Amino acid sequence: MHSSLIGKIQKANLYAREPDRVRFSELSASFQGEHDKYRVSYNGSEWECSCNFFPTWKTCSHVMALQKLIGSMLPREATYFPSAATAPVAAP
Repeated sequence: MHSSLIGKIQKANLYAREPDRVRFSELSASFQGEHDKYRVSYNGSEWECSCNFFPTWKTCSHVMALQKLIGSMLPREATYFPSAATAPVAAP
């Protein structure tokens, strides 16, 4: 294997252990629910899901699952479950 590629693989492994380096501004995903497959997306300011529950509540189990899964990599305003990395620090 080429030595420059080995260095990139090592750096990628380091980055993968530090998810706070990444912030999603937009994303689109296919989500396999219990009964159907749904399209979930975040456009930089709001979530969308193709399930029947989402239009009424503007959230659903699919969105919340993604927020929990990648929460530390989302902007604070896109999280329902703030992670320790995005939570405000308490004043002493």
